[in-house]
Amino acid sequence: MSRRALTDLPPDTFDDGRDAEREDAADEPEIGLSVDESPEIDFDFEPGAVQAGTEVIRRFWSTLPSSPGVYRMFDHRGDVLYVGKAKNLKARVGSYARGQAHSNRIARMISQTAAMEFVTTATETEALLLEANLIKQLKPRFNVLMRDDKSFPYILVTEDGPAPQIVKHRGARRRKGNYYGPFASVWAVNRTVNALQRAFLLRTCTDSYYENRTRPCLLFQIKRCSGPCTGEIATQDYAAMADSARAFLAGKSNAVKDRMRTEMQAASEAMEFERAARFRDRIAALSAIQGVQGVNTQGVEEADVFALDEQAGQFCIEVFFFRNFQNWGNRAYFPKADRTMSPDEVLGSFIGQFYDDKPAPRTVLTSHLVEDAELVAAALSSRVEYRVEIHRPSRGERKNLVDYAQRNAKEALARRLADTASQGKLLTALGQAFGLDRTPRRIEVYDNSHISGTNAVGGMIVAGPTGFMKTHYRTFNIKSEELTPGDDYGMMREVLQRRFKRLVKEVPRTPQEATASGEGGAQDPAPAAAEDSEAFPAWPDLVLVDGGMGQLDAARAALDEVGVSGVPLVGVAKGRDRDAGRETFFVPGRPAFKLPPRDPTLYFVQRLRDEAHRFAIGSHRAKRKREMVKNPLDEIAGIGPSRKRALLHHFGTVKAIERAAFEDLAKTPGVNAATARAVYDFFHAGA
Repeated sequence: MSRRALTDLPPDTFDDGRDAEREDAADEPEIGLSVDESPEIDFDFEPGAVQAGTEVIRRFWSTLPSSPGVYRMFDHRGDVLYVGKAKNLKARVGSYARGQAHSNRIARMISQTAAMEFVTTATETEALLLEANLIKQLKPRFNVLMRDDKSFPYILVTEDGPAPQIVKHRGARRRKGNYYGPFASVWAVNRTVNALQRAFLLRTCTDSYYENRTRPCLLFQIKRCSGPCTGEIATQDYAAMADSARAFLAGKSNAVKDRMRTEMQAASEAMEFERAARFRDRIAALSAIQGVQGVNTQGVEEADVFALDEQAGQFCIEVFFFRNFQNWGNRAYFPKADRTMSPDEVLGSFIGQFYDDKPAPRTVLTSHLVEDAELVAAALSSRVEYRVEIHRPSRGERKNLVDYAQRNAKEALARRLADTASQGKLLTALGQAFGLDRTPRRIEVYDNSHISGTNAVGGMIVAGPTGFMKTHYRTFNIKSEELTPGDDYGMMREVLQRRFKRLVKEVPRTPQEATASGEGGAQDPAPAAAEDSEAFPAWPDLVLVDGGMGQLDAARAALDEVGVSGVPLVGVAKGRDRDAGRETFFVPGRPAFKLPPRDPTLYFVQRLRDEAHRFAIGSHRAKRKREMVKNPLDEIAGIGPSRKRALLHHFGTVKAIERAAFEDLAKTPGVNAATARAVYDFFHAGA
């Protein structure tokens, strides 16, 4: 990639081309982050390398302006080492060129610097925002990395139709309406939406479903919707219930409940007992929402609480979300950061990245003094219509909330350290069981899923020192037309060929590295690994395939065809009657063998195999579901979402579009004559 300012690059510059082979590892948000390496950094480097890096920096420094901006450091391969912001670029970059008084981390970074890039900004606030954006996209080795690309769920009450809809929402806020959140998990949102349905009887159906109803759906029958689609409730009454829902979510919960109690009492005195019972049930639903909020507050209406804990060179940041005087959940993060960095520096960098794609609340409470707190607060305020305050409380209820979050951070990090230690022992035992020369750091497990050869999908899951590495999972849509439907061996061969052909292209090995790895234990072939002990290996130390000798032979043939050797392969065949505990293992050059029934290593392999099976089946079901609901309009060139929506709104169904005459298609609002002709010709090609 040419060295241009990032702002000049097209939006897909950093697309790695794997979107077609990726799938979310789980529907629910992960607790924590996918940290795929150990926090240890090897600081051994040659003093001459520091001098060389300093000279590189001085060459760039001599022509820099004294203005705010963002700088990037690159190594000799063009990989980004560090992204930083500066109020004065010339002064900040000049601090690296002194050649003395540097920490080990900074000295190592300078020693690897071969080039630099700069982007000037109008203000330091703009530089801070750009820095956070670049760190999340480029993931430099020497920055604090948040490493969580999952957006938080919100509750949306729409305003773009006659009957407001209440739904769960993720992503960009393009739809008109009121957004409430964030919630820490999808489970919390779903539970709250279900309770709000019972309390306010708002619809959750899509607009197209709503507009084509001729009678109320089942939700109306079970008293989860008031039936605005067919006029079961007056428009003004439905709007009043939507306003009550907005008021409740905005923090006026007691006022809403008091109003419902008054109406319940009035209905009871008028002997309208069924109506009074409905109000009773709605009040109970609202009480259920408030009752599960955990630690609620009396004086903090809206705040995010960040608490950091450090143990054994690792960091944990616990984030609690308080909205409308209620606790809306929490999430633990384990950012990658060098152990020599101060907690203030780690927390400040983390907060900047955390709010890169979401609005900040009015108050941000922290357990440590955030570095450049005023600047960070100004940057966050520039994105919203109110002033954001970053504060480290020292007493009162706010201090109690921070202490509560910090206690949770300490416990979460202790659990993670314990899990990591156990995982290390299992990896060591696994390497010994399969005769590897050293403990494997990256294990890849492959499985296929299909129904009689249809919608065939291959799945790859990855495990490492910190458990399942879900950001490294991949799915492979089986593309070969030469395969016989249901040919498991052929599918396994195609998946392994595609995986390792790409690996050879992206992270090539030298012949010496391939020879040195040997069949007994693969060494990390990536050139960066020798320099960076943190880097999670790109090449696997062990490959497990779900199946017996046939699948193992197919895997070996696939690797031979792409010229890869020295990668340990193991076939895991299910036991008799597919009973867990009776697995047979096939290793090239060794007789088939089993592990003792109660061996922890056997249970570990079963977990790996079951996770690959779950992932492959989930990918297959998702693909099958997409095929089942595939719209014929998607196959017509020139028909995008807007024109497809216009046609469906005008005709109602695809069958009606198929039967429509050309003249009727051309009369559709938003559809021109050329599009109408393309649609008509598509459905009448054989006529």
